[in-house]
Amino acid sequence: MHRSGAAMAWNVFKFCTALRGLGSIMILLVLGVVGVTYYAVVLTSYAPALYEGGLTSVTAAAVLILFHGLLVMLLWSYFSVVLTDPGSVPPNWRPVMDEERGEGDPLTGSEFGVSPADASKQRVRYCRKCSQMKPPRCHHCSVCGRCILKMDHHCVWVVNCVGALNYKYFLLFLFYTFLETSLVTLSLLPHFIAFFTEGEIPGTPGTLATTFLAFVLNLAFALSVMGFLIMHISMVAANTTTIEAYEKKTTVKWRYDLGRKKNFEQVFGTDRRYWFIPAYTEEDLRRMPVLQGLEFPSKPDLDAQ
Repeated sequence: MHRSGAAMAWNVFKFCTALRGLGSIMILLVLGVVGVTYYAVVLTSYAPALYEGGLTSVTAAAVLILFHGLLVMLLWSYFSVVLTDPGSVPPNWRPVMDEERGEGDPLTGSEFGVSPADASKQRVRYCRKCSQMKPPRCHHCSVCGRCILKMDHHCVWVVNCVGALNYKYFLLFLFYTFLETSLVTLSLLPHFIAFFTEGEIPGTPGTLATTFLAFVLNLAFALSVMGFLIMHISMVAANTTTIEAYEKKTTVKWRYDLGRKKNFEQVFGTDRRYWFIPAYTEEDLRRMPVLQGLEFPSKPDLDAQ
């Protein structure tokens, strides 16, 4: 039995190492899909249609403007997720002291010499792998090999963890990916239907194959991302993460659920002008500690839970 447990731990380690090794491969795969799509939509289908005149040119221009606008926002959001650190526990971090009670946060324990062995009794969240205390809503990522603030999950598509500092960018990436792939699917649908008609289809075998592949890929991504986006929207509304949604199945009330509006602002900020771009205002970053992933407001009546 001991050998079986050791083998399982070793296999998990190999799996995590393999995920780390994907690295630039996944980024190149994403860029490859974008390249195939760009070739099929812009170079093959709609750029040539600009010169046909009439309603065809107007339609082509509208599709191209929407396509490039969404593509810019998609890539901006994507690389913001990839390049932004999701948030790490600061060195020698300790829970914030409650000046009135002289205690630390009940979820993170106190500063009075808590050891790993005392973690379960003192309700201190302690990471044995990192040998450090963990802030509320922080979890250890075996792929990254460190604790991530308000960790949601490790995403192989962005080659990064999704946490407190890049969760908004990840949601925007899903949002713009869904809009872009839906637009491409609808734009290429007439060309896809033409494959199954008896009439002659203009274009070389290479361009036809690329168009067919682009349609199938974007349809698949649109459907899968739609489900993923709906799931994350529901979690934002409840102020929870993927990990927390699994952990709190038996919890009747969630202490961090402050109402949909406040829950939304804790992810996207309060300035509406920045809700749909992967950035925050300096004002929000200054006066909203929750965006830094270390402090989270909660319901006073549930603080003791």
